[in-house]
Order: sequence, then structure tokens, then C-alpha cells
Amino acid sequence: MFTLVNGLTTGMAVFLVAAGLTLVFGIMRILNFAHGAFFMIGAYVASSLVGSAPRSVLALVAAAAVAALVVGVLGIVVQRFVLRRIQHVDEHYMLIATFAVMLVCVGFVKLVWGLEFLSVDPPPGIDTGVDIFGLFVPSFSLFIIGSGIVVFLALDFVIHRAWAGKMITAIARDGWMAELLGINVPAGIMAAVGGSFALAGLAGGLLLPNQTLSPALGDTFLLLAFITVVIGGLGNVRGAFIAAILLGLIDGLNTMFLPAYPGVAVYVGMVAFLLMWPNGILGESRL
Repeated sequence: MFTLVNGLTTGMAVFLVAAGLTLVFGIMRILNFAHGAFFMIGAYVASSLVGSAPRSVLALVAAAAVAALVVGVLGIVVQRFVLRRIQHVDEHYMLIATFAVMLVCVGFVKLVWGLEFLSVDPPPGIDTGVDIFGLFVPSFSLFIIGSGIVVFLALDFVIHRAWAGKMITAIARDGWMAELLGINVPAGIMAAVGGSFALAGLAGGLLLPNQTLSPALGDTFLLLAFITVVIGGLGNVRGAFIAAILLGLIDGLNTMFLPAYPGVAVYVGMVAFLLMWPNGILGESRL
């Protein structure tokens, strides 16, 4: 039971980071190396708002929402001046450009917040634990699991049910035809990219407690987020959600049975999944 809860917590934490990464690939076909850096900025922005001890869960969620807004605006700036210019060039230039943006973000964080390690405690209400069938489960773990599910359901609804999501899907699948139908393609792309960066900022705020804030924070989740996106199917949000859960459970079992080799089962699992499903569990998708 503990392994299940721990695995779901890890999986939902990874999905919160991977959601925006999946979205920006689905709309622009760009693997954004700077995504982890914007997750880090979101965490720092939220920590500046709540301090080292948030007063309540609502305060933490509000800080995460503000972080999402700030990072979303930064994402629109990056899209306007960087991503838009490299959308139709060779993939190598895309990787180099987003890597350069990541370095700029890390330098910005060092300049504004310094090099000291920071930490934030969970707010009252999710700072203890609950008894579930005789097992003590940290309340913050349940908060992360719930947050991941809510974000997935909201994102899935927007993409597949809402008018804005259908517009973005049309742009992702055939931008030229979407423009002929009267859709403002540049505005749609800007909104989708801004939303993907906002998701990174939201993840940074929600995952803030129990994290050690440093300029290297983004690297911790970025690799797992990339693995999740690839296993789920590039650009497939539902696939990323399933992949995140599977990776979380695999990581939990790894911790239980191979504690001396942390993470090895995740990489072995990635190879196994890709051998069975080269295009991902649910296949590559343009949203």
C-alpha cells in the first residue's frame, strides 16, 4: 500500500511537470529543454510569495496560480522572440535554442535569488498524515495526487471538449487549413505555448513544499518528464498521464527492492516500453 501511494505521488508530481512539455510539443513539435528551468522559476516565485511556512493550503494554491501567471507571461515572451523563429528549422537548432533559454533562466535565478538553498514547509492541513487502512500516509502526498488528477482532467477537458482546445488541436494538425477556416493561428499558438509554460509554473508552485530550492531544481524533474512524454506518446496528454503513473509505480518498486540502485528500473522500463511501443503507449499525437 505504501509503495502504491509513494508511486502515485511520484507519478503525479512528474505528470504536473510533463503536462506542459507534452502540450508545447503537441502544438509546435518542439522538445523544450527550458521547461525544467521555468518549473524552477515557478517554484521560486511561489516561495517569494508564501515564505518558508505557508499559512494555509489556499495560500499555497494561490501562490502557485500567481507563479503560473508569471511563468505563462514569460513563456509568451519566449515564444514571441525564440520559439516562433525556430519552429520550421532543423530540430538541432530547436534543442540548442531552448538549451540556451534554460541557461539564461538559470542565470536569472542566480542573479535574483542567489545560490543559497531554500526550503518551504507544507502548510497546515497537509503537514501531517492520515490513517488509511492502518497505514500512515502523508497528507502532502494526497495533495499532490489530487492536484495531478485535477490538472489532468482540466487539461483533457480543455483539449477535447472546449472550443479553445478544438481550435488549438486544429492548428496543431493543419495550421494552413485552420487559417483558411478563419482561425487566428499565431494567437492560438501563443495561447497554447503560454498555457504550457503556465503549467510548468503551476507545477513549481504546487510541488514547492518538501523541495530544496536551488538553481538545479529543474534538472531533478526534467529528465523524468521527458521520459514520461516519450513513453506516453509525443504530444499525447492522456498517454503522458498513464506513463507518469506507470513510471511512479516502477520507481516505487525500485525503491523497495533495489534501494542501492535508485532510478535504474525507470530507465530499464523506458527501454522495455519503447521496444514494445516505439511510438509510445497511446501513440504520437498532435493533441
